[in-house]
Amino acid sequence: MQLRDANLLYFVIKDHPFSDGNKRIGALLFLEYLARNQLLARADGSQRLADNAMVALALLIAESEPGQRDLMTRLIMSLLEGDD
Repeated sequence: MQLRDANLLYFVIKDHPFSDGNKRIGALLFLEYLARNQLLARADGSQRLADNAMVALALLIAESEPGQRDLMTRLIMSLLEGDD
């Protein structure tokens, strides 16, 4: 997991790239990105994040203050890195 990966989730959720501002679309696109780049699962095949953790993370990002971007991206990285 690199900083650009964490920034992608932050920007796709926080910057409202969709006309309706749907955060679920942003989270879904990020999950697809992780899956295509083999970052969604650990080496043993287990999920890095439970489904409800991804929902909570998306809501946390959506409600965060813009000045908390660095904190949010570090949180994303720490959740998605880890033991393989």
